Amino acid sequence: MTGRLHVQNLPLTRLVPTLKTLEPLVESPNLAPRQPVSAIRLEQGEYRLSSLFWGLTPPWLEVLDHAPHCARAETLESRAMFRDAFNARRCVIPVSGFYVWKTQPRSKQPYLVTHVSRAPLLLGALWCRYHTTLTTFNDSAALITVPANVLLSSLTDRLPVIIPPHALAAWLNPDTDSDTLNSLLTPAPLELLGAFPVSRQVNHPAYQSSSCAHPTGSMLRWAVSQEL
Repeated sequence: MTGRLHVQNLPLTRLVPTLKTLEPLVESPNLAPRQPVSAIRLEQGEYRLSSLFWGLTPPWLEVLDHAPHCARAETLESRAMFRDAFNARRCVIPVSGFYVWKTQPRSKQPYLVTHVSRAPLLLGALWCRYHTTLTTFNDSAALITVPANVLLSSLTDRLPVIIPPHALAAWLNPDTDSDTLNSLLTPAPLELLGAFPVSRQVNHPAYQSSSCAHPTGSMLRWAVSQEL
């Protein structure tokens, strides 16, 4: 389950040329849950970037620590917490990568998962709104996870769902039918992602050095020979 994001140097206007930036991109080499995170939503017919709290907080949630930062794709339509948001309030969280931890005999080794070309990734998510007064509100989000693909399953059993840029319009449109949405909730193509080990200092959320993204070993990536 993804618990940290790497968000830095994202050329979002090249990825989404019509994007309206309402707030500056929240950047961090080691972004943890319960923090603001930038998301792209479709609002009034425009793609808009704004900050949301990372941890889904519906109005009836009593304990903030119980706010889920991830939602399993298999439970989106069966759990009341996720159902309405999945049907009508979807977003994407743009990142330069995300961290997973590989369990080892005596510790866990963090890996940074990125696009093999280091291009930005759009992580599928859902959001909700909690009105504090008639005119003020807080928006929050949770990533959607799917089973890891064959390549990365040696590191973790689940990964965030990746929304391809060509499917962004369908994903964000609240009128998109469920069959189309569910067709996007699949593991990432084998050739899309790579992962490399990084410093264990990433384990500490307060560690915010750019060295978070420095490889300490070779990248795990899919080779054409593996398909033969």
